Amino acid sequence: MDANDGPPTAPSECPDDRGVFSSYRYLAHRPPATDVTVGGAVSAVQEVLAGVPGSVTFLQPVPGPDGRLADLRYAAASPDAVDIGGRRGQELIGLRVLETYPGAAGTELWQGYLKALDTGEPYEGELAYEEVAVGIPHRSHYRVRAVPCQGGLVVSWTRLDTGERERRRLGVMQRLARMGWADWDLVRNVISWSDEVYTVFNRDPALGPMTLEELPTHVLAEDLPALGTAVRHLLGDGEPIDHTFRITTPDGQVRHLRIVAEAELDAHGGPVEVHGFFQDLTAAKHTERQLLDHQQAVLAQQSQLAAERGLAARLQDTLLPVSHQTLLLAGLTVDVAYQPLQEGLKLGGDWYSAVELPDGDALFVVGDVAGHGLDAVATMALLRFTAKGMAITGTPLPSVLARLNTLLLHSPDQGFDTATMVMAHFDPTASRLTWVQAGHPPPLLVRDGRSRFLAGHQGTLLGAVDTARYEASTVELRPGDHLLLYTDGLVETPGEPIDAGLARLARIAPAHVNDPHCVDALVRETVGRRAPRDDICVLHIAR
Repeated sequence: MDANDGPPTAPSECPDDRGVFSSYRYLAHRPPATDVTVGGAVSAVQEVLAGVPGSVTFLQPVPGPDGRLADLRYAAASPDAVDIGGRRGQELIGLRVLETYPGAAGTELWQGYLKALDTGEPYEGELAYEEVAVGIPHRSHYRVRAVPCQGGLVVSWTRLDTGERERRRLGVMQRLARMGWADWDLVRNVISWSDEVYTVFNRDPALGPMTLEELPTHVLAEDLPALGTAVRHLLGDGEPIDHTFRITTPDGQVRHLRIVAEAELDAHGGPVEVHGFFQDLTAAKHTERQLLDHQQAVLAQQSQLAAERGLAARLQDTLLPVSHQTLLLAGLTVDVAYQPLQEGLKLGGDWYSAVELPDGDALFVVGDVAGHGLDAVATMALLRFTAKGMAITGTPLPSVLARLNTLLLHSPDQGFDTATMVMAHFDPTASRLTWVQAGHPPPLLVRDGRSRFLAGHQGTLLGAVDTARYEASTVELRPGDHLLLYTDGLVETPGEPIDAGLARLARIAPAHVNDPHCVDALVRETVGRRAPRDDICVLHIAR
């Protein structure tokens, strides 16, 4: 048949010979295929490729306006098909070769496709492609085979450098895991090491692998018996081993190594080959030791904290006042509210003392030590007992504060602690209250339903300066009078001037001083819904 007479319709099977016409003549002169014919052919090819392993695609010619071949279109693809852009399987369908990869025009691969369509003979060639992964260029090699079929091309791609890639990946894995494989041929007495084993042993590769006889000379003496037993079980009984030991490298370093190995046995059960790996565990052992040291330090710290908590609890029970109590001292009724912000090691330094003196007078003290914790509690105890002791001996209140100030300034164990304090001495015979303060909020007197803060010499807080001066003030306590001594936790609010808190206390106090639960009501009203920011201590003295 003359070629000018035109080719027959699409052949019924995929030819692998010269039975396919020139692509130009084929496209220009073949009778137009119906959609049913083309769709049926593609569907048949796709059904075949669906069961084909590897990267296989079916390319159909795409004619240009002049009827000549202008491009090739992916019409079908195997599930494992992948292009150099990473598209797989069905993602390729509908793409055009030159449109997607403009650089393919004029290449040996493209010319091979055209020749296969023109001659009907399969095309085989190789393609080198450089890809960049995570910034690292890598050159890949493929074998390409294009076979004419159903008016198109069935193209398969086979990677030629799979083995090299696997070896490279294995090398990377060994390096990252600090391990390398080793083989012992016991029959021929041949030992093979991977490159990483030389790194593990810090051994010059020019020396070759280490023999089993040489290995013990590098093992620490205390680890040698256990390693020898493991190796004897491996070579004598064929039992797998997983053992850690230490070696000394040529430069004197001690390394922790792991050997995992198994024996290949002959027909009589004797080992003929040993396969395994060595792993450098030095870094892991170092980290393990650091974690163990850290754990021991944490346990020691926890033990110390538990002891300190116990000590704080005992100090709280022994030194600090009870939270609520009512006392009768020198004809006065004293109600107390003590509300620490926190307990345990964060215990604060607010405190009070209300005692009757040997001569029948009464002493009232409210103090606030800066800070929290054991140091604050210790300073509080020092001030509380020292002030109480000097007052009992008859020391004037200003002198008591002056000596406490000197004590804080020159006590090496107290660091830079400071404190505020207000002290009051009541003489029931004269109905006279003498009071003195050191940087502390002033006492509040409520008389006949009206409140006022007692005016007196402010005094510098304790432990601040060695030139501090303290002066006493007096006031007559009449029947029906109420006096409030308190710490700043009762009147301080974050973001608000303390004067506002003092004014609030003065405003609400008259309504509660006759309440049986006066101090609780005052705390509730002054603090309100805000979260307490400090300890609170209040003494309500009524006559």
